[in-house]
Amino acid sequence: MTRKERYKIVLDYFRKEMPEVQTELEFGSIFQLLVAVILSAQCTDKRINQVTPELFRHYPDARTMAQAEVDEILEYVKSVSYPNAKAQHLVQMARMLMERHNGEVPSDMNQLLDLPGVGRKTANVIQSVAFGKSTMAVDTHVFRVSHRLGLVSAKADTPLKVEQELVKNIPAEDIPRAHHWLLLHGRYICTARRPHCSSCSLTGVCPSANLSSPGDGSGARL
Repeated sequence: MTRKERYKIVLDYFRKEMPEVQTELEFGSIFQLLVAVILSAQCTDKRINQVTPELFRHYPDARTMAQAEVDEILEYVKSVSYPNAKAQHLVQMARMLMERHNGEVPSDMNQLLDLPGVGRKTANVIQSVAFGKSTMAVDTHVFRVSHRLGLVSAKADTPLKVEQELVKNIPAEDIPRAHHWLLLHGRYICTARRPHCSSCSLTGVCPSANLSSPGDGSGARL
């Protein structure tokens, strides 16, 4: 089976099974989405959704968060991973938004990357979810599933290389949804340690299906 054929089968499956899909993070504005995504690094969406309601009740926008001290934000996010660094990033990010963008989250990639706490994955999520751009955010789930399903080559050994191969092979109109398709498949079906191959409808095209030591199809554990 060629990679092109595999892409067609995988994408047709997701288009049928998840025609409408969105992030599981809960937010009420683009600013709140940015805060939630920054907090979600190496942390579950479930935990973030438990933390953000009270945080957003006190600091709903960039203006209010920019006026806060790091210790004040820390009180609301101390149960997430790396809370000290994230609290600092949130305050610095909000202050930069006020100083440079009148409190609004920019849609430009370089301007997003200038914000404290924002890396390429976060910037891609914001561009895709908030602004509808065809950007592919690659987290650990997307990275793992892309390799296991044989959608990317073994040479794609960094998130950026995976992103580039996926964007090259997935139609632009599908890319915003494809991030969520691969992420959710990795979160609930193609899990890291024990993938649920018996519950997966893609085993017929998956080169890693039912391997005793699940990997990326080339022997690497992901």
